[in-house]
Amino acid sequence: MRIWLALLLLAAAAGASVMAATRVVSLSPSLSEMVVELGAADLLVGRLEAGEPSPELLNIPSVGRYGQLDMERLLSLQPDLLLLWPGSVGAGQREQLRRLKIPTYTAEPKTLDQLADQIEALAVTLGRPERGRELANHVRQRLLELRAEHRRDQPLRVFYQVWDQPLYTLGGGQIISDALKVCGASNVFSDLQLPAPQVSLESVLQRNPDVIIAGNQAQLDAWKAWPQIDAVRHGRLLLLADKGLERPSGQMIEATARLCQQLAD
Repeated sequence: MRIWLALLLLAAAAGASVMAATRVVSLSPSLSEMVVELGAADLLVGRLEAGEPSPELLNIPSVGRYGQLDMERLLSLQPDLLLLWPGSVGAGQREQLRRLKIPTYTAEPKTLDQLADQIEALAVTLGRPERGRELANHVRQRLLELRAEHRRDQPLRVFYQVWDQPLYTLGGGQIISDALKVCGASNVFSDLQLPAPQVSLESVLQRNPDVIIAGNQAQLDAWKAWPQIDAVRHGRLLLLADKGLERPSGQMIEATARLCQQLAD
């Protein structure tokens, strides 16, 4: 846990004054979801759009989409806190935001343990410390249970397909790679550091995964042309159960549990 996070939590536990935000703009769908989980949707005055929002977010004004932040609209909302996932806003606009000096909470957890820490820290910032402790402790307890239940002496080697044309996967620093570890598996491209690196068909054949996971059936069916891959030979082509793994918020722990069950079947 970072020093600033430890100090923030200690201050809250000791009853010290921690100024909670009252006008929050979320520049990350997963952080918007986390705000709802913490019972703080009433603080949201703006959000970045992506996919189908939860009912609690339907009436929250939009400030743009991934890579297309409407800076004028954002400023008109007079936020006293921005919630930022670095990849959701381009580098140029991130620099603009930095110069505006609006207090910013930045989250980019690489592991599920870090996700639990960030849930707790964000809850303090939003004035919901008790709910944050409750949710973070639930995530930590489920992590202990899942690691114990799904531990393997020899981890399953998994190729997690993000896209097919061209072929993209996940790098080792991506939180889904950690979810695989929790399930007793390993990302065959964990040595790559980009969040979503492009890889070649030849490299997948060479790394010969035990399991291939993809988001739609057509992508999985295409691998049947390569029966020399262990995953194809043994019929371990798994359709991703849901998209919860792609949203690092409190709900991701149960999405991880569903992934573990798929890998165990």
